[in-house]
Order: sequence, then C-alpha cells, then structure tokens
Amino acid sequence: MAAQGIRGTFVDFVDDPWRHVGDEQAATRFFRDGLLVVEDGIVVDHGPAEEVAPRHPGLPITEIRDRLILPGFIDGHIHVPQTRVLGAYGEQLLPWLEKWVFPEERRYSDPGYALEGTRRFFDTLLASGTTTCQAFTTADPAFTRVVFEEATRRNMRIITGVTAIDQNAPEWFTRSPEAFYDAATELIAEFHGVGRNLYAITPRFAYGASPALLETCRRLRDEHPGVWVHTHISENPSEIAGVLALHGGSADYLGVYEKYGLVGERFTGGHGVWLSDDELRRMSEAGAAVTFCPCSNLYLGSGLFRLGKVTDPERRVLTSFGTDMGGGNRFSMLNVLEDAYKVGMLNNTLLDGSVDPSRQNLAEAERNKLSPYRAFYAITRGSAEALYIDDRVGSFDIGREADFVVLDWTGGPPAAAWHASLYTDGRGPETLDEAAELLFAIMMVGDDRAVAETWVAGQRTYARDGA
Repeated sequence: MAAQGIRGTFVDFVDDPWRHVGDEQAATRFFRDGLLVVEDGIVVDHGPAEEVAPRHPGLPITEIRDRLILPGFIDGHIHVPQTRVLGAYGEQLLPWLEKWVFPEERRYSDPGYALEGTRRFFDTLLASGTTTCQAFTTADPAFTRVVFEEATRRNMRIITGVTAIDQNAPEWFTRSPEAFYDAATELIAEFHGVGRNLYAITPRFAYGASPALLETCRRLRDEHPGVWVHTHISENPSEIAGVLALHGGSADYLGVYEKYGLVGERFTGGHGVWLSDDELRRMSEAGAAVTFCPCSNLYLGSGLFRLGKVTDPERRVLTSFGTDMGGGNRFSMLNVLEDAYKVGMLNNTLLDGSVDPSRQNLAEAERNKLSPYRAFYAITRGSAEALYIDDRVGSFDIGREADFVVLDWTGGPPAAAWHASLYTDGRGPETLDEAAELLFAIMMVGDDRAVAETWVAGQRTYARDGA
C-alpha cells in the first residue's frame, strides 16, 4: 500500500504510568496537531504535523478533527463462542459454565453456526475499538480454524489456540490428550506466525485438565518454544478448592502450572483474583502475566482483583486487561476501565478499614487508583507488554502496526456530551491534561458509542453511523 497520513490529536504511552507516581504525564505522548504516517500497515513516522509533514511531500492525508486518536485497544482475555450467552442470568463460575457455557460452545461444532458467531464476534470487537485480542475458542479444532481464518481475513492480530479440557465437563465437550496434541500440532504449523496470527497452548483451567493433559501442554511448549500459553487461574474459591483436590502435591493454583513448566514469558493466567502474595512474587520473577477482568469478576461474584498489589514496583506482575466476554457482560474495553476504577475504589475501602494500616497499605491504595493515564496505558501499551507483543502493537512507535481507535468524547448517552463540556467548552483538548480529563469522562460516562472509527493496519475497518 502507498504511504498515507492521518492527521489529528494523538495520545499514546512511552512508559508505564505506575512508574511515574505524581508525574504520570511523563509516561504519555500527546500531539494536539499530530501526523501519523503509515506505509504497508506499519507506522513509519509520527509526531507534530508541522515537523512530520515536510518530510513527506505529496503525502495523501486523512484529517480527523474533534476526536482523540489512540492505539487500538487490546483485550487480553475473551471467549469467541460466548457471544450469545453474554448477559445470561448470573451464576457463580462453575454452575454458570454447566448451565450456559458448555451447551452454547457445543453449538459451534456446526460450521454455519460457527462462522456466523465468529463474524459477529469480530464485528463487535471492531465496533468497540478493539483491534487485538487473546481469545479462547473450544476443544474443536475445526472451529479454532474458523477463528484464525476470520482474523486473517480482517488482518487483525489474534492470539488463540484449540482449548484443552478432558475432565469436569460433559463427555461431549472434552477431548483426550492425544486428540488435543494432534489438533494443536497441526494448527501451530498452519497458523502460528502466519500473517498476524499467534498460537497459544490453551488449557482451559487446571480444574478441567488431568495430569496427562497438562503433561501434553508441556510437551507442546517444549516442541514449540515460541508459542504462547493462555489459561485461567484463581478465579473463584470453589474452582481453586477443586483444583487443589485434583492435583495433589501442589500448594497452590500457580504451582499446578509450574509443575508442568508452563509458567514464564508469554504465559497469561486470566483473572487471578485469589492469587496469594507468594504466587504473585513467583509470577513476577518468571515474567508471567495475569489478566484483570473486572466486568466478569463482578458479574459472576468472583471477587476483587488487587490492582495495587500487581503494580507494586518491587514485584511488578505484567498485567493485561480483558473483558472475559461472556462472563464479562460487555465487549467494550471502556466498560472494563469503568469497572476497574470501581474495583480499585472498593479495594481502597477495604484497605482503609484494615486492622493494622501501614505504609505498605497506603502505597497499595495509591496504586489502586485508576487514573486516565494508567487506564488507557493498561488497554494499549500495557496489555501489549504483558502479552509480549509490544514490539508489534500498543503504541505509535515507529515500526508498530498501525492499529488505532478514534474516540468521540461526546459519544454515548446524552450525559457524556454534557460531562465533556466541562473540559472543552465545545473545543478540542489543547493540552495533555485536558485530553486526560476527556479520556476519564469517556471511560466513566461513555460507552462503545464513543468509538467513532477503528483502523486496522492503516485501513479503516469500522465507522459509526454519523461519525
């Protein structure tokens, strides 16, 4: 593709705002009138328009005004075949799986149903501003192939793989370790590193995996050391009790995965609500990541994730944010940020009421606060770093894939426009602080209607009616 320019107001991140307490702006890059130059889907130049434009004479430019342009959102934990059970009457995790999820996911063995559902899934991602996801499919390799093929057709970056589960689910839902190994081996050869596809060895959770199945996951990782590992961990107290009963000899949930050599770089455990301090320390040392899924954790009553704990600079745990749709009741990462903010506030209420308040509690309470800088870092560059794809996506750095979202601060319910007027008085943001105030308003008052456009690899793939 020929080079093209996009001109407008840009916000992205050059560092982790949690490392810049009191000066989060230092981690943030803002161009009131910026120019992004894209060639073959890759960022080749970026900066103030007055500096960048002279370097590219004759460049065709698309101007985007009265909007904020950010890197495309990254969903670190989502389930493709749960689109239709989004909002199913709330149960706790295990009964919810039995009642709603397993029967619905079984329907994706039908090719027509699978294709329709997968296309709706990606359509809704793009309408929500999400351009990259790490996703679960099912134990059916044919359906997993459909997901890879649809992501390829749309040129979207995805991390996924056929799901491993051989116990604690209906017999028609499970597959043997041998069948899982054969399917994963074939799919890795066909899709991993091809286009924008990345493969993840995907044990659904240790509660659904026999020792033989986890040993098969180890074998796959040994044979394919460049792939990812994506699973669930410590989401629900009943789940944890079941895991420890099934996998004797492991002191905690993380220890089950450690036993089979799965914990390290490019490992993600979804949820992590009940991880102990020692488990978090070991994850930090291993370079493993956890995904914070506040919408799901609240909807299923799983618990309050300790954001202030995982962002401790002394033992920082790589953390992506995810919808966990359909346990999460929204596709939108903006709604994830809204609920994440509230979880942080609730955690601070618990800390304030602790029997022995300490300096450590005060520091954790400060880290629980989800400022707009921390929030939008978390769903762009932060999630990219946690997933080990920050060399590809998550920022406007030169060489990154040109995925971005265009946000309308007046989009959403009528109150959104009124709230935004507090900061702009009808004009666009002129400073980074004003842009941050608008971003906070978008995440707390707006919704997916704030997404005016979504671009993938330099091509506009979604435009809201009237945007």
